Amino acid sequence: MKPCILALDQGTTSSRAILFDETGAVRGLSQHEYPQFYPHPGWVEQHPFELWSSELAAASDVLRAMPDDLAVCAVSITDQRETTLLWDRKTGRPMSNAIVWQCRRTAGECDRLRGGGVDEVIRRKTGLRIDPYFSATKIAWLLDHVPGARAKAEAGELCFGTVDSWLIWNLTGGQCHRTDHTNASRTLLFDTERLRWDEELCRLFRVPMSLLPETLPSDGIFGTVAPGLPGLEKIQGVPIAGVIGDQQAALFGQTCFGVGDSKNTYGTGCFTLMNTGENRVAPKDGLLSTVAWTVGGVTSYALEGSVFNAGSAIQWLRDELGLISTARECDLLAETVEDTGGVYFVPAFTGLGAPYWDMYARGTITGLTRGTSKAHIARAVLEGIAYQVKDLLDLMSKGAGIALQTLRVDGGASVSDVMMQFQADLLGIPVDRPACVETTAMGSAFLAGLSSGLWDQAALMSLRRSDRVFAPVMEDQRRDRLYKGWQRAVGRTRAHPDRE
Repeated sequence: MKPCILALDQGTTSSRAILFDETGAVRGLSQHEYPQFYPHPGWVEQHPFELWSSELAAASDVLRAMPDDLAVCAVSITDQRETTLLWDRKTGRPMSNAIVWQCRRTAGECDRLRGGGVDEVIRRKTGLRIDPYFSATKIAWLLDHVPGARAKAEAGELCFGTVDSWLIWNLTGGQCHRTDHTNASRTLLFDTERLRWDEELCRLFRVPMSLLPETLPSDGIFGTVAPGLPGLEKIQGVPIAGVIGDQQAALFGQTCFGVGDSKNTYGTGCFTLMNTGENRVAPKDGLLSTVAWTVGGVTSYALEGSVFNAGSAIQWLRDELGLISTARECDLLAETVEDTGGVYFVPAFTGLGAPYWDMYARGTITGLTRGTSKAHIARAVLEGIAYQVKDLLDLMSKGAGIALQTLRVDGGASVSDVMMQFQADLLGIPVDRPACVETTAMGSAFLAGLSSGLWDQAALMSLRRSDRVFAPVMEDQRRDRLYKGWQRAVGRTRAHPDRE
């Protein structure tokens, strides 16, 4: 029997289970979607049992179809990070729906905390900023608004967890309440230098420490799969190893193990992470500092930044303007022209993130002439995404004092050859797109493989293969001229007349 890893990948809208063999090849995949609920404007929820049942169904599918020559040696987990759950420690029943990372219901509480002058201590200990995005204010909201929750929490009768903890709890039959350092680092309650829950932060956010899971390194053993779980009979007693938040998992799956190694995920927005090694770089200019992983007893850190609108800009071309009928058509249109004809598109639909942090900015198209075609606009949309990534990486490189060597990419929009070539030209470095697009699940599988002895770190470097490497070909003078044009376009975007 040949060993393999079962990776459980629970994203924002679906649960996936992927089987990786010892060569890193995908030998099985299943995906089950689940709904999100929007009870009020800005609120986003998920049902905890639907998270669990959908992941259980996906894993069962894969195991049922698993080739006879394979045997699972470890189960890994990667998840949607900051989403927050509370459940009864004795019965395992959720106290309410999960509050999803996107939910903004605690914005008022975050404003109150920022007004209290605690920003500096939070940033120093966690590397994060006070925002509803993270788990701490979500936990406090549940304790304050779910009947009886705070009293039960004070009595030690409740568990808090991000999605990874909820899956571990259910996979182990309620025996293990654990999380890893990466997911803990996204709660605003975890001191990322000392790698432990922080009493001062818990008091500040009014979260009893008895709620919190035990934290382990990302390559730790988080428990074993319990007997009696329907569809999981083949993995009963198999260790759960390799637990990591989704963006850090993509960094690991892209084998960005060296200082300065960076990846960008082109999704609805963009998530960019740079490995800063054992040096926890102080975050500034809107960047975040986070735990990248703890492996072999050594903790690596990363700078993280995000672009609000990337793939969503392509969706806008398709759904609101009707200029294209499929996302692929945007690429095909862009390939019909050599450049944008001087057009710039700044997709500030919901404001601008780092390095501008201007919530009043609005999307803008500049440089239109009578000769502008929809092909020019399509290309400008793709280039606008690449310009935002350059803004972010320039900021990271400056903040960390690290010169970028290569950018590794993934996510749906990374299939665009036009955009990837322009990204390489803008950055002046190669852009490396992997052959296996399942980098998030692969990252957690790699960790489980390290923990179980299936691979060593040197072997992982050979398992990650490139689909295509885009080398920069643009002259420096042209690159500088185009980027100055982008900065002028951003300036016009920020001069929107409706700003306060």
